Amino acid sequence: MSAGIVFHLLAALAYAVLAIALWRPLAGAQEGGPVSAGVVRRVCLGGAIVLHGIGLSQAVTPNHGLFLGWALALSAAVWLGLIVFWLESLVMRIDGLLLILLPAATLTALLAGVFPGGHAVDHANNELLRIHLLIALMAYGLITIAALQAMLMAALDRQLHRPVQPEATRGIFDRALDSMPPLVVQEVLLFRLIWIGFSILTLTILTGSVVSMRISGSFMPMDHKTLFTLLSWVTFGGLLIGRYTRGWRGRIALRWTLVGFAFLLLSYTGSRFVLDVILQRGQLG
Repeated sequence: MSAGIVFHLLAALAYAVLAIALWRPLAGAQEGGPVSAGVVRRVCLGGAIVLHGIGLSQAVTPNHGLFLGWALALSAAVWLGLIVFWLESLVMRIDGLLLILLPAATLTALLAGVFPGGHAVDHANNELLRIHLLIALMAYGLITIAALQAMLMAALDRQLHRPVQPEATRGIFDRALDSMPPLVVQEVLLFRLIWIGFSILTLTILTGSVVSMRISGSFMPMDHKTLFTLLSWVTFGGLLIGRYTRGWRGRIALRWTLVGFAFLLLSYTGSRFVLDVILQRGQLG
């Protein structure tokens, strides 16, 4: 068993323990209240993020090469997103978001440990290519976290429009939603993530074009990766324009965010999942 798998599984275990610690009080709570990670859990989360990062380093850069697969891409995306959350949580009261982030981190770290397959990246010694891939993963991570938050905000919006239920009939998920930060705070964070993610996605496209010109002589090869990446870029660009010209927010913003994320997901992870798992061609990619 490789070191990358071991560290991913250790990170998954750490995330799972933290998730249980936050969810367990909600199971018997009579009233919803704000979730607080506390200093100890925040330090433990930092340790889990470090374990996760070591696992990614061992899996993605073996013997100074580059190795990527669909599960590793998802793992890297959520890991980078958790770093952003951890830094944002130092200045904003958003601990409630951990109720959805920790299960997502547990799942992605576990998938990377169970499905470590992928493909060696050609021209791995090209420093510009390495920088391009790092930028791309940063954009992927930020937009992944934005999509998770959009789904959470959609659930909160749906709850606000439902009739008030007696406390005795409210389930653990209802109590979890009650503990989340206000929608106004979450919307601010969502658009901050989208702005930064869109900027880095723009840089991803530009550096990708430069790398393509140097390696293959083609400015922007119109394969499925390029097509879906451009569709994602147009979607998020349209959302930001609509936000500041027409005041888009609420359900419109959430739908655009999820559509843009779906395009970005299809640009790499979807195709690699088919090749690496369904067609079992991971070593031929």
